[in-house]
Amino acid sequence: MSRPQDSAFRHDGPELYLKSFLGLFARDLSVLRREIMPFLLRVGMQPLLFLFVFTFILPRMGGGNPMAAGGTDFGTVILPGLMAVAIMFSGIAAVALPLSAEFGITREIDDRVMCPLPLWAVALEKVCFSAMQSIVGALLVIPMAYFIPANPVKADLHHWLLLALVLVLSSLLAGSLGLVIGSTVNPRHIGLVFSIIVVPITFLGCVYYPWAKLDKIPWLQIAVLFNPIVYMSEGLRAAVTPAIPHMPWWAILVALVFFTAALGRLGLRGFLKRVVS
Repeated sequence: MSRPQDSAFRHDGPELYLKSFLGLFARDLSVLRREIMPFLLRVGMQPLLFLFVFTFILPRMGGGNPMAAGGTDFGTVILPGLMAVAIMFSGIAAVALPLSAEFGITREIDDRVMCPLPLWAVALEKVCFSAMQSIVGALLVIPMAYFIPANPVKADLHHWLLLALVLVLSSLLAGSLGLVIGSTVNPRHIGLVFSIIVVPITFLGCVYYPWAKLDKIPWLQIAVLFNPIVYMSEGLRAAVTPAIPHMPWWAILVALVFFTAALGRLGLRGFLKRVVS
C-alpha cells in the first residue's frame, strides 16, 4: 500500500514517527475527554453493581455472604478479579468497538492510516491508548472496594512494582485481544463475540475465586491455564491481596508477556490485512 507520506519516512525517520504517534494519541485523548462520563460509566458500572450486591446487600441479609469461604471476606477475594474484568472490558471496548466502526462502510480507518506512520504503529497506538483506559478502569475499582462493602476489604498496596508490571502487561494484553476481535470479526457480529467468547472467559478467568481453589476440579484447573484472564486476575491477586493463595509471580509475568505477544501478532496480522484489502 503506497501512501503520500512514504517519502517523508526516509527523511524524518524516528522523530516524525514519534510526533505522529503522539499526535494520534492526543487526538484520541481529546475525544475521550469529551466523552468522559460515558467512559466512567462503562468501566465502573459492572464492578460497582457487583460490589453493591455481593459485598453490601448480601452480608446485611443475615448469614453473611454465601460466596465467602475460608474465613476470607468475599470483597477481598474479588477485588483483584474485578480489576481484571475492568481491564479486559475497557481494553476490548476501546479497540474492538472503534475498529468495527472504522472498518465499516465509511472506511474511516483510511484517514488514520494516511498519517506519516507505519501501519503497525497505527495499530500499536490503538493498543497503547486502550491500555491507558484499562489502567484507569482498574484503579477506579480500588476506591469502590474500600467504600462499598459492608466488611472492610483487606488489600495490601505495598507491592507497587509488581502491581505496575501486572497493570501494564494486563492492559496491553486486553488491548491486543481487542485488536484481534476488531480486525478479524465482522462488525455485525461484535455483540455475538461478547456473548460467546468474552463473557465465558471472564467467568472462567479466576475472577471470583483463586486459581488454587480449583484443585478440587483438576481438569478445569488445567484447562483455564489457556485463558489469559486467569493470569490477569492472579497477577493482581499477587500484587493487591498477597495473603490469598495465588500463582507464583514469575509464572504470571511470563504468561502475560506470552499472551500479549501472541495476541498482538495475531491482531496486527488481521489489522494489516483489513487495511490493505
